[in-house]
Amino acid sequence: MSDHSSPLIENYSREAGFLHVANIGWGCKLDSKLISAFIERWRIETHTFNLSCGECTITLEDVQLQLGLPMDEPVLTGFIQSVDWGAIWYDLLFAIPDYIYGGRIEMD
Repeated sequence: MSDHSSPLIENYSREAGFLHVANIGWGCKLDSKLISAFIERWRIETHTFNLSCGECTITLEDVQLQLGLPMDEPVLTGFIQSVDWGAIWYDLLFAIPDYIYGGRIEMD
């Protein structure tokens, strides 16, 4: 990670399997003209880039593939201790899943 990062954050990132994500782009030069061009073509109404070849967007699958994030492991949300998991899930998802097992829910 960068020189200004906290060793504590680096350890948490390593334990969670996200250290490689924090190092993405390290040493890469950003092209400000390219970034500006994409910003000008972003359409907030449709969440797409309006390009000459058509509309383009970034999906969660794109992010997962580019960052190498695991899709077959539990999601990391942090530590929460609660006696009312329904309330926690409602706060996070604005819905209460049918099958709650402590801090986990069954996904189909």
